[in-house]
Amino acid sequence: MFKKYFKTALRNLLRNRTFSVINVTGLAFALAAFWLIMLFVADELSYDRYHAKSDRIFRLVSHGKWDGGSFDITGTSGPMAAALKKDYPEIEATVRLDPTAGGLITYAQKHLRADDVFFADSNFFSVFSFPFLAGDPYSALLKPQSIVLTRKMAVRLFGTVDAALNKIVYFQNKQPEQVTGVVEDVPENSHFTFSAIRSFPADFNPDWSNFYLYTYGVLRDKKEGAALQEKLPGFVKKYLYSKGLDIKYDLELQPLTSIHLHSNVGYELGANRSMKFIYIFCIVALLILSVAVINYINITTARASVRLREIAVRKVIGSGRKDLVCLFLAESVTITIGATLLSALLAGAFMPVFNQLAGKSLQFWHFGPLQTVAALLLFAAVLGATGGLYPALFLSGFKPVPALKNQIGKQPLQALFRKTLVVFQFTITVVMIVATLVVYCQLRYMTHKDLGFDKNQVLTFRSDDENMRLKSKEFRNSLLADSRIEEVAFSGSPIGNNNIGMGSFNVETEDGAIDQNMTLAYGLAIDEHYIPTMRIRLLQGRNFNEAMLTDSNTLLVNAAFVKKTGWKNAIGKGIQMGRDASGKPVVKRIIGVTSDFHTYSLQHKIEPLVMHLPAGANEKTNVYVRVSRQDIAATTGFIGNVFRKFDAISPFEYNFLDRNFRKQYQSEEKQGKVLLLFTIVTIGIACLGLLGLITFTTAQRVKEIGIRKVLGASGIGLVRLLSTGLLKLVIIALVIAIPVAWLVMNKWLGDFAYRVHIRWWMFMVSGGVAFVIAGVTLSFQTIKAAIANPAKALRSE
Repeated sequence: MFKKYFKTALRNLLRNRTFSVINVTGLAFALAAFWLIMLFVADELSYDRYHAKSDRIFRLVSHGKWDGGSFDITGTSGPMAAALKKDYPEIEATVRLDPTAGGLITYAQKHLRADDVFFADSNFFSVFSFPFLAGDPYSALLKPQSIVLTRKMAVRLFGTVDAALNKIVYFQNKQPEQVTGVVEDVPENSHFTFSAIRSFPADFNPDWSNFYLYTYGVLRDKKEGAALQEKLPGFVKKYLYSKGLDIKYDLELQPLTSIHLHSNVGYELGANRSMKFIYIFCIVALLILSVAVINYINITTARASVRLREIAVRKVIGSGRKDLVCLFLAESVTITIGATLLSALLAGAFMPVFNQLAGKSLQFWHFGPLQTVAALLLFAAVLGATGGLYPALFLSGFKPVPALKNQIGKQPLQALFRKTLVVFQFTITVVMIVATLVVYCQLRYMTHKDLGFDKNQVLTFRSDDENMRLKSKEFRNSLLADSRIEEVAFSGSPIGNNNIGMGSFNVETEDGAIDQNMTLAYGLAIDEHYIPTMRIRLLQGRNFNEAMLTDSNTLLVNAAFVKKTGWKNAIGKGIQMGRDASGKPVVKRIIGVTSDFHTYSLQHKIEPLVMHLPAGANEKTNVYVRVSRQDIAATTGFIGNVFRKFDAISPFEYNFLDRNFRKQYQSEEKQGKVLLLFTIVTIGIACLGLLGLITFTTAQRVKEIGIRKVLGASGIGLVRLLSTGLLKLVIIALVIAIPVAWLVMNKWLGDFAYRVHIRWWMFMVSGGVAFVIAGVTLSFQTIKAAIANPAKALRSE
């Protein structure tokens, strides 16, 4: 029985090749896009789930608030982990990470810089699941000066994994560490990655006041998380308020598996995404699929008049409505199976391109070969039944006598339904065009906005060698000997990497007293050449002068700091920078105010900033070199040669500052490229649908067109006659799409502290693109019909 249905369905599809190709092609591209998006979403949802205890692991996050300021950071204080484990029996284990363990690794004559290295407690590999290739996970970090390498790092240093065990490596050329284990490389779907884990030093003894460690814990039962969260205010009161903390402070338990998509706090260990982005991608996938299904329904129902006699004859010879429904569903399923097979080829072909755009390493057989084939076949059957149900019921419902006379009637509801579907699919298309344009404008804004300093032509690198830092003046003078080097400066932290430290300060009030309430601000050590090198404007006062010994007790602040304090004149005001060894407050005076400049990416607003001279050579870790535009390659080579004269061991690894900032927008840039790709797919599928409809419409009106031409109708008039109705539907879609697009993209832009405004011209351009694309698609077929020989049209049956 079913064989007969599918045989007949296949014969009908081959007889109407044009419409079959349009349906199969549209569905195939839609299914390929849908599959790629689902692979992407599945990968995003899988973050950190590979750990055996992933459903019980949590991370502590700190939230602070006071009059005039707040913070939300991943940092916690050192003793917190042990205190939590001691006070709450529902916690099975706690572990801390310190991200400051990286630097230059030396073995024999090999020197590698690795910044992604952590200090960790000895039970790190009991909490997190990283397969050991060599060594024992339970004892690898028990002793100080132990290090566990990843496979990649072990191979780079020793050639093979087996050769790494028990070898001694050195950090910064002086700290020996014994390799006690090698683990598999960290999976890509992890919220943090590392190339090595070191045990904490023997003298590691942090206090409660410094919030810079990452603290993780394991619950004995995952159901106890909510109850434990309610107990944490008591913990804060016991250990922090009792020690003088005078702000509103809260601790939050973040489930490990929610960090990648639900965490939006400072000092993350990796680039997180937003769950909002995943929802958007899922909606895009469903919309693309909807556009293709709409095309199928539209073309199938529009061709009803062609099949009237076929339906009538089948009914006369005994076919019931059930038989006709099965026949038409068989046609639909046949189309979707063909489309599914083609979509598999398309998805495989486009996978490398998609991976490059999305920054992923997705595999087509991600869910397993058997599961993938089963899912595709089931999906084809369900989609075929869903997409073909309405056409099947519609076509099988005609009465045989009117159908034999080819009398379908006006069918106003079906006509309205088809028009509604066309409007819906072009509304989707226009919304996606607007979204792509807004994303492009926002990315362009972020990469071209004035950051408050000149980021162009600035080469930056790290100085790992202590001897080189001590000779910073000599190093600077050696660089400036070349006329292509315009200026050289040093700082303690790099800007553009979103990792400058934040501290609390007590500021002098207008009446000269020190305010006991803390003011939170970022802190940055800079030398006297930093301001001119970066071309930052001074609004008040003067710059540092290292020749003046008193400048070691002075500060520069940015305009945001002055605004936050409410000072009318900041020059001469004091800021308490903690206390000295005897407990006496250390107060430094402000000598200058700079304009606001971005130290972080534009997702973050400019925060108050306090700048001070480096306290010693160790705070001159980052070098900034402003170069001329002449012969960049030769200039870079010269800087490398000078670098190696002062540091013959460390590799010379540099970046340009503008690229550092651009890296912060890689996630948004990838989103924009992926969205553009699927917008093009959506436009293509929608145009296929319009082409199918206009092809059928012109085919049905061949004689009418011939008569009109004989009576003197012009080609332009015929094109207008055939295409006006569909173009009106596109205009209606534009009217609906504009407010929808504005709402969606305004919400997306809300994630940026600095953003473009959605302008009227964006809708104008998007509408114009959609209208032109639709017009070109329609014109292709209508012009062909308008210039055809009317004699042939009048003779045709």
